Order: sequence, then structure tokens, then C-alpha cells
Amino acid sequence: MNASPPLPATAAPAPLPRRPIRDLPDELISQIAAGEVVERPASVVRELVDNALDSGATAITVRLLAGGVRLISVEDDGCGIPQDELPVALRRHATSKITNLHDLETVATMGFRGEALAAIASVSETALLSRPQAQASAFLLDARSGEIRPAARSHGTTVEVKELFFSTPARRKFLKSDATELAHCVEAVRRHALARPDVGFAIWHEGKLVEQWRATFVPSQARPGEGSVQDALARRLADVLGEDFVNQSMAVLHRAGPVTVTGRAGLPDAARARADHQYCYVNGRFVRDKVLTHAARSAYEDVLHGQKQPVYALYVEIDPARVDVNVHPTKIEVRFRDSREVHQAVRHAVENALAAPRAAALAAAAPASAPAQTPAGTEDLQPKQPLAQYWQAQAAIKFDERPGHKVSDLQALWQPAQPTQPSPLAEPPTAAPAIAWASPAAAAPAPPAAEAPAWPLGRAVAQIHGVYILAENAQGMVVVDMHAAHERIVYERLKAQAEGGARIASQPLLIPATFAATAQEVATAEECAEVLATLGLEVVPFSPKTLAVRAVPTSLAQGDAVELARSVLAELAAHDATTVVQRAHNEILATMACHGAVRANRKLTLDEMNALLRQMETTDRSDQCNHGRPTWRQLTMKELDALFLRGR
Repeated sequence: MNASPPLPATAAPAPLPRRPIRDLPDELISQIAAGEVVERPASVVRELVDNALDSGATAITVRLLAGGVRLISVEDDGCGIPQDELPVALRRHATSKITNLHDLETVATMGFRGEALAAIASVSETALLSRPQAQASAFLLDARSGEIRPAARSHGTTVEVKELFFSTPARRKFLKSDATELAHCVEAVRRHALARPDVGFAIWHEGKLVEQWRATFVPSQARPGEGSVQDALARRLADVLGEDFVNQSMAVLHRAGPVTVTGRAGLPDAARARADHQYCYVNGRFVRDKVLTHAARSAYEDVLHGQKQPVYALYVEIDPARVDVNVHPTKIEVRFRDSREVHQAVRHAVENALAAPRAAALAAAAPASAPAQTPAGTEDLQPKQPLAQYWQAQAAIKFDERPGHKVSDLQALWQPAQPTQPSPLAEPPTAAPAIAWASPAAAAPAPPAAEAPAWPLGRAVAQIHGVYILAENAQGMVVVDMHAAHERIVYERLKAQAEGGARIASQPLLIPATFAATAQEVATAEECAEVLATLGLEVVPFSPKTLAVRAVPTSLAQGDAVELARSVLAELAAHDATTVVQRAHNEILATMACHGAVRANRKLTLDEMNALLRQMETTDRSDQCNHGRPTWRQLTMKELDALFLRGR
């Protein structure tokens, strides 16, 4: 083979000629600033609506052509701009919002930088038309020529932006189709509308009304969380996001020190595949913040199934001095002085809203009736023994799945340690029946039908395939997944009993599992050794670039030790250690509850079925199992009639 010819030596690049340092032209400075502030037409809409809200407007109209590329016009009925201040409004860093450093550190307005109008005018043909209440007529300012002339307009301000990016054609090429840009503009207005139910919004495109949200009266002295504000907010949420959002969500109201959290949190059943219905506000400003997003997501961990994304609209009110909004040119990011304080407030707010069983809503909607008496065998549903004794009792129970096995394991969870009545035995049939009807001798007398509405989940009537419980209530029929429901009950009971910060039992590994670790993982393992021990993990440095897992939680001994250690270290590095500890505790307790819950194909008596239903009605988060799947479903009489075409 012929040898390859030697590669030519790479010539050193010639030194660039030195250029003198000089001031940039004002127009180029504005265009550079516009690149940070104005990304697309929706950015212009957001900035102009911010200014309209700061002016005290009660009605804002947005008019668009070609998705906002050819024209963006924002009209408001605010305080207006005097004639002599119109040229100043278009200068860079000119604003009426702040005057000193204290104002900057306690910003309470939507805008404050004084860059938006100047940046927009540098990349478009901008005109400013305004009239204060006390001024005889309106005046129009052309940003290009600087000419000011009288014009006709009622009090308020109109900003017209034509031919966006005409002076920077390269930026215009990056814009999407008119329909896509229009969607972004509508979303920008929607975010403002969700925070200001007291302001009316209208969006026109190509002369057609696209969206309109009418203002709702809110008392000027009302505080966040008061009934009038909550009612107005619920009406605006229904108008903007749809009635289904309000019907499938729970009101949020939580105060923790200087932080107040209000809004609505969507039910787990309403979760979506995408995170496109998640709205977070801080002092009325829409933000994208990792602290708030993580707090809301962690509140759904116990009730959300798979990779579904929750829906919510959360409003955080906090002292402006405790939050820095001067972080990003678009003002969409913030920084909290005490992020843990805000994280805990948001998490607890959403958790508390989702904790109440939804079965209570059925009782509220049911007609009034005489109080129902508690079925026999349901008076005492809580185990009397401590957690250790409870699990010793559970360890003695043999979870045999054969038909005809005793149901003492289920009764052991519902009754005291010394049951007053022996558990009934099921006859060992050759094949389990599809529907198990309890005999009158084995069950307590059924309460009268008139008393059923007092029980939100009704009274049990049958068991299907040893998996589902059928119950009758005032609305119609309830179907319950008995294993999923009992799993949640046991899980919540274990969480309550395990409170107090007890360490999770660990099991040493016969051969430590080693893995190549990053510098951050090694540092986290050394700094959080005590936290890892609380979680039942022992992760120690094996070499400067290697970690060794010497112990894992006992209930997770059969899992992948390395993967478990990596995930926990990543959580500890990214989030608050307290949150990680609690989450790990809950995951292990959930595994224990799954093994301790009543299994499928187990024949239950009516007393046991009713005991489960009554316990579901009083257990937090009982609408979902530990994995986020629903535990019960309601079929109304209207839905049942539709199945059989009754009334048609």
C-alpha cells in the first residue's frame, strides 16, 4: 500500500487589524436591545398590554394583521400620556414606574425597565396616540419622524406597531406562519386576562373578533383570597380556560407567613399530556419559575398517574421586597429571597386543595334526608396498635390468593387488634362467581333507601369478579376498585403513623455497588451523608471519581442500587433536601401499602364493603391510588338511562 501523503501544515491565521473602541450609534443600541425584548409579535403584545395595565385601564383591545407582523394595535382607556411626555416615552430607559433603587427593589408594576417602547420603535414603524382625561384633545406621535400632531381620541392610549422587523429583515425570516404567530399573541393576552378579571380584553385579527373576555367587578379594597376575588377569578378562569377547567379543579387558598397562594388546582383526572395549562403568577405577573413548577408538581406526586401533566392556575402574593423581578429582559423570570419558603407554601396549598375526598361533593349535591346509621362493623376503622406492631401483625397474615381464603387480613386493617367477632369464612367454590351477593345471614340489614344519600359513596350491593364493588347512592351507581381504594387508605394511615422523621430501615449490601460519579455527585454524597442515611442509603466515596453504595432501603433491596443512588443524588443537588427525604419516605411507604392492601379475587361481605366505602369518604386523597389511578367512578342515573336509550 502506498503511504498517504503528508498533510500540509496549517498556516497560522493572520492577525486581525486592530479596530478602535468607539460608541455605538443609538439606533444600533436600540436594535441590540430589541433582540432581547422583542422576539416575535407576541413579545410586542405582552409589553404593550403591560403598559396598558399599568395605566389603570379597564378595557384593552388588541388588533392584529398577518398574525401581528403587519400591524399590532393596542388600545386602552387608561390615564393617558400628556403631550409633552410623548417624545420622552420613546427614549431608552425612560419610565414613570421607578425613580430610585428602592423603587426597583420593590417593583409593583408590570413594566419598569423603560426599554420596551424604544426597542419596538427601532424595529418597526411605531405611532403613539394618547390623551389624558384633563387634556382637551389627543396627540399623535410618529416615532420615525418625531412629528406630533393633534388627533381625535377619547381618553386613553393607542400604540400602533406596523411592519415589525422591517429594518432587520434577517429577524423577520425566523418568524413562523401567520396562524402560529397569532396563537402566540392570543396566549400572551390570555396570560394577562387570567390575572386581571377586573379588566376586559378583546382580540381582533383581520377585522374578525377572535377572543373577548368581559370584565368582572372586583371591590378595590378586596384582598387576595377573599370571596369576591375568588368568585371573580373563577368566572374569568371559566371564560378563558373553559367551564371544564373550573368544574374539574379545586379552589386553592393558603397563607404561610408572608406568602399567600390562591387560584385553582386541576383534579388528577383532568391532567393532560402536555404542560400547556399551567399558569403561575407572582404579584399578578405571569412567570416561568422552577421553584413554583417543582412545588406544584411535587404536590401531585401521590395522585398523578404516569407522565401526565397537571393543570392549574396559581397566584402567589408576596411582599415585592422579597422577590426580584429584575432578572430577565422579558420579566418572565423571578428570583425569590427565600425560595424554600415559597416552595413550601405552594406545595402545601395545592396538597391541601387536593386532599379532601371528592365524595363529599356528592353529599353536598344530594337532597337532604334523615341521617344514616353507620353499618355494623364500621364503628372503629383505625388500627389501635403502633406502627411496628401493626406491621408485625401484617407479616403474620398470609396473603393467599386461593378462592375461599379467610378475609381476616382485611378485617385486621379495619378493626382493633382483638376483634369482637370472628371473620366469616367464604365457602370454597370450584370457581369464583362473577358477582358475589352477600347473604342476609352474613351481612347486617341494609339501611332504607331513603337514607342512602347521607353516604356520598352510597351503600354496597355487590362485588364483581372479586375486584370491583358496586354501590348505590342518590346520584346512581358507584364502581370502586377495592384494591386501589384500600391501598390509598393504608398508605395515608402509614404516612400519618410514620410522621416524626424516623429513619428508613436499611439493608447492607453483601458486595457494595460502585459507579463512576461526577464531581457534583461526589460533593453531594459527602455533603448530604446524614440525609442519605435518613433515607436508608449509604453512599460513600470509593475513589476521587467513584462512589460506592453500601446500603439501600430494606423494602427496595431488590432494585437497582446504582440507579437509586444516582436519582436521589440528582434530587438532592437540584432541590431542597427536606422535600427529597419526604418524597423518598412516601415512595417506600407506598410500596409497603401496596403489599398490605387487600388483594383482588377476595370475597368480601357487605359489612366489609361498606367499611371500605366509609373509610374512603374520610381519607385524604382517596380518589386516587398511590400510583395516581382513580379508585372510584360515578355513573349517574342520566348516564345509565342513556346506555339503555330510556326516554328516547
